[in-house]
Formats: sequence, structure tokens, C-alpha cells
Amino acid sequence: MKKLLVATGGGDCPGLNAVIRGIVKRAAQEKDWEVWGSFEALNGLMEEPTRLIKLDEKTVAGIHVQGGTILGTTNKGNPMNFPEVQSDGTVKTVNRIPWLVDRLKSKGFDAVINIGGDGSQAISQAMFEAGMPVIGVPKTIDNDLSSTDFTFGFQTAVQTATDSFDRLVTTAASHHRVMIMEVMGRNAGWIALYTAISGGAEICLIPEIPYDLNVLVDRIKKRYNEGRGFVNIVIAEGAFVKEGTVTATKGELGRHAVRLGGVCFTLSQQLKDAGIEADIRETVLGHTQRGGTPIAFDRVIASVFGVKAMELVLEGRFGRLVILKNNDYTSVPIKEAISAYNFVDPQGTLVKAARGLGITFGD
Repeated sequence: MKKLLVATGGGDCPGLNAVIRGIVKRAAQEKDWEVWGSFEALNGLMEEPTRLIKLDEKTVAGIHVQGGTILGTTNKGNPMNFPEVQSDGTVKTVNRIPWLVDRLKSKGFDAVINIGGDGSQAISQAMFEAGMPVIGVPKTIDNDLSSTDFTFGFQTAVQTATDSFDRLVTTAASHHRVMIMEVMGRNAGWIALYTAISGGAEICLIPEIPYDLNVLVDRIKKRYNEGRGFVNIVIAEGAFVKEGTVTATKGELGRHAVRLGGVCFTLSQQLKDAGIEADIRETVLGHTQRGGTPIAFDRVIASVFGVKAMELVLEGRFGRLVILKNNDYTSVPIKEAISAYNFVDPQGTLVKAARGLGITFGD
């Protein structure tokens, strides 16, 4: 029997289980492949004793409707920069990719399907270059992986954000408030932009378009002067004022040096200091965008990604990332996919459409 290892890395995301199920169900149609899962990304393989689980159709039955991942996940323990405690007590990061590839082969694994975002796919590429047959599956609610039109989990995150935004609109109108809702996305404003358009926001602030505080103040005062008496703002966690910096704290030991979050409070204070007298309230959606049942769109993408990933394994086309492009499921080299970050284009169709709907980006 040939052995396939499946891992889910990085932040959790609606649709992860659907990918796992798609891989296992497609593999079950072959007589010479068995599928194993590694708990908490590749940590389950790197630890001693290993924490692996054999995956079959019974194991994955019905999991496509569940949020999270049955394998668990983590954004710590990156084998490219693995923390090792030295004899003097200090911590040094080392490259454990060669060791990891040797370990995979010693355990009898013939291929790996690594499900994750840009950080996880950088690990996929490193393993591939070290001689391990690897297939990548793009996963992130941020939709910041290039080469694919959408990553699974993104649409569910947008739906969650839109549902929350709709509720804030009604309370803003009732109390004549300025409501600021902060969404995830790190350095890309996709969730904020989609939510602003679908929810009918007055203001949308994203990392790709630094905002001018004076523009925001004028827009808010105009809304109140026209008698509408409330304003709804969507702000991405990575947004920042012109000539300013992002709102962040020092990150934990992992692949992100900083932890974003709290920019809605920064903006709130900026508006108050600039003379906005209206009652301002802030909401941080945070990890609610990551959890819960994936919507049908993401279940479909994730399921097809899983099947396609297994088929690439069967075809021996390794070092590739499954993608959705122009409504077609295909693949590109992982190296190509991680070579560029998928930013929102300030001159793109969606931003122009948002402006046409009267949404202000603060520039």
C-alpha cells in the first residue's frame, strides 16, 4: 500500500473538514492508497511518539458540515524556523525541513497533501524542494493567496461578517450612532470590502488604501447634517491612517511577528479627537469569522479541492497547488502561488463599484 499524509496548518477555517473528506473519499476509490492525518499541522509527525490517525470513509463521514478541523491545527512549530532550546537555555530557530522529509520517508509516506495558507504553502514548497512529493491546497479566510480566485473559508467569513454588520446597522439607526466593525484579513482588505458592499456600509477602510482622517470626519458630519443620523463603518484589522502605522501587538512565537487587532478602537479615538460628537461604538468580530459551519459555496470549493488534490497525487504532478480560476478547478506550481501576495487592487472593479455605491475609503 502507498501512504499519503494529510495535514492542516495555520489558522482554522470553515471548509477544512470538507477538504479532508474529499481527499479520503477519492482515495478510497483506489485499491493501493491509504490516507493518514497528522495532528496539529506537521507537529503530529515531528513529535515522538507521533500523533497520526488513519483516515477512512468511516472516519470522515459527515464532517464536511463541521467547522474547524478534525486533525487540529497550529501556526507554531514551523519546521523552516523550528524553535529548539539550547543547552544554555536560549531558544534558537533551525531548519528542520531535511529532517522532516527523511522522517516522512522513514515512516513510509509516499506523498503529502498540505492544506493551508501562504505560510503553510511555503513549507510545502520547502519540502518539495527537499525531495518530498507534495500537493498544496489553499486555505485562508483572508483570500490573500494569489493564483486562485477564492480560497475556501473566505465566503463563510464574509457571510458571518455581513450577518453581524446587518445587526449593527439597525442598532446604529435606532441610536443615531457611529458603529465601527473590525474584521480580519491581515494585510488584505477582501473581507472588509465584500462586507461593506453586501452590507451597505458608508465607509470601508482597508490596508491597501490608507485613510485620511479629515475625509472621514467630513463624510460623517455630512451624514448627520443631512438628517440620517447614523454611520456604519467596516474596517480591516490591517487598515491604518495616512502617515501612520498598523495597530498591533507583539506576536507569539509563530510565523507572524505582530498580532493585528484593535484598530476599531484606534479609529474611534481618532474620530473623537477630531471633533465627532456622535456616540461611537466599536465591535471586533475576531475569531467568530473563523468558526462555524461552512456555507454551501465553501463546502463545494473545499470538496472539489480535496478530490483534485488526490487526483494530482495519482497523476504524480507534485509541487503544485490546487486552485479555482475562471470557474475552473486546476493547479499551478506552489512556488508561483506564494511568490506574490493577493492584495485588493485600489483601481480594481470591486473598489470602483463600491465607490459607485457611495462607499468612502477615506482617501
